[in-house]
Amino acid sequence: MPASLPAAPASRARFGGLDGLRAIAVGLVLCYHLFPGTLPGGFLGVDVFFAISGFLITSLLLRELDQTGRIRLGAFWRRRARRLLPALALMLLVCVTLALLVGGDPLVGIGAQVSGAALFVSNWVFIARGTDYFARDNPELFRNTWSLSIEEQFYILLPLLLLLLGRLRSRGSRVLPLAVLGVASAALMVGLSLAGLEPTRIYFGSDTHTFGLLLGAAMAALLHGGARRAIQGPARQATTLLVALAGLAILAWLACTLGEGSPQSFQGGFQLATVASLAIVWAVTREGSWAGRALDVQPLRWIGERSYGIYLWHWPLLIIIGSALGAGTPSWATGAAALALTLLLSALSYRYVEQPVRRLGLRRSLSLLFRLGGREPRRRAVAAVLGVVLLATVPATAYAIATAPRVSSAEAAVARGQERLDAHRKDAARDEDAGSASSEDDADGDATGGDGAALAPEGTDISAVGDSVMLASLPELEAHFPGIAVDAAVSRSMSAGVGIVSELAAQGSLRYAVVVGLGTNGPVSAEDLEALRGIAADHPLVLVNAHGERDWIPGVNQTLADFAAARRGVVVADWDAAIAASPDALAGDGIHPEPAGGELYAAAVQQALDELQQPDEAMGFALPRR
Repeated sequence: MPASLPAAPASRARFGGLDGLRAIAVGLVLCYHLFPGTLPGGFLGVDVFFAISGFLITSLLLRELDQTGRIRLGAFWRRRARRLLPALALMLLVCVTLALLVGGDPLVGIGAQVSGAALFVSNWVFIARGTDYFARDNPELFRNTWSLSIEEQFYILLPLLLLLLGRLRSRGSRVLPLAVLGVASAALMVGLSLAGLEPTRIYFGSDTHTFGLLLGAAMAALLHGGARRAIQGPARQATTLLVALAGLAILAWLACTLGEGSPQSFQGGFQLATVASLAIVWAVTREGSWAGRALDVQPLRWIGERSYGIYLWHWPLLIIIGSALGAGTPSWATGAAALALTLLLSALSYRYVEQPVRRLGLRRSLSLLFRLGGREPRRRAVAAVLGVVLLATVPATAYAIATAPRVSSAEAAVARGQERLDAHRKDAARDEDAGSASSEDDADGDATGGDGAALAPEGTDISAVGDSVMLASLPELEAHFPGIAVDAAVSRSMSAGVGIVSELAAQGSLRYAVVVGLGTNGPVSAEDLEALRGIAADHPLVLVNAHGERDWIPGVNQTLADFAAARRGVVVADWDAAIAASPDALAGDGIHPEPAGGELYAAAVQQALDELQQPDEAMGFALPRR
């Protein structure tokens, strides 16, 4: 979280190169969020900020401790509040108001989100709510404030810890506790990942994701008191430049290759990114460093100075613009619009809110801004604009919190199908208890006419196994195929579906035609498809492809198409093409169908079943195509 700017006057406290490094870090995050797929590991930009913040804030506190013999806790926390709260409050008020105008999913859980952000506990709020940081469907409006919360929790404890360590005389005795705590946090991240803990808990946890701040603090303690001497001689300049370039190369490699939420990211990726970041910080902050001068160039310095605001605004604006434009808008267009508005609002916030409050304090800034009789036209204009913004956004935010929807449109769509499925299961259990369950058609029936030609299967001839997309489409599937047997659940993978089809076959309840709609929640392997085909044996098989902005979905759809093209009796229901032409039939997440989308889902399955009746498909299911 790019919040840590020097608290002391720039002439005494500025470290060369850090603004440029902030610009690189926020650039990684922007690419990751605004333009998905360009930098799959761009989320590591936050860890670069952590390393910078830990180093910088600790350096400033140690400088104060040396100069005055103490750390003024009240003054330090007041400076942090001046630096962070005005921009955060403005962003929260404006973005909640914009979300209210757009309506719908961006407002779900908005009260808890605003409270978590304002109290700097967002990361734990999201953990409690079961938030998935790496999911782009149903995203929380202020999800990005998790890192700000971790930093603020660190800033509360850091000066207290430094006061204790300040009593120790040797540099090593100050460095060691900070380094041990940092290594322990990094090791805990690895250990919990190896134990299989849910990735977002590891990512959001203050205990598992504070090592960048702590190791940055340890390096500041190590270099404090003369160890940060000016570089002398071309050889040492070349050494620091190579260190900086090596660190940047490592960050670039990780940003291009590391997968979001992957075991590799938790079991070495974040840790390596932190080490690379600290190496760069060491190289660029040496006095007279060539690397530091290189990173101080414009526009990197301009971006770095405003990186806090850029980070704050970019994510909620992306969600609001995406919701306003709809699921059919190309992601690059949404990202470009969010980027332009982010740069504009962060620049205005920096000039007219952050800098005045940081220099003068909140009360004095407001007094000067709204002083009656002020003759400066620009001041009057700024005061008028801020006054209008506050008068409009404060009541709008209160209203939005009071009237926010409890569930998202996607959750409502899935719940609609789940209610229907639960009702069927209750009816089936009641009939079984009463001993009146009627027998189904022969599970292995041929569904053929007297001349051996295949007939179009009806609902009672179909077994369907799927994920939450099929579940959301259940009412329309049942209306289109009365009597269809559906087994669908949230977050189901293809490998789990293979096991379910196997159980149905073993029980003798697998019907003539098998419809499988799995692929939304992860990659599909050819081995799973082969196993599915082997279990289905001579049952015609319909594979429903997937739709949504998830990295693996194009590969899933290609795998399904290739598999079906090479085998008789296997066809693809092209749900992706059907819904792509009608994006408004999807819920706000762009994945789960509303009732109109459920109709398209059922129609895609019907089209695939019709294709199965063609002679080339209906005869010789076990034979490959020529």
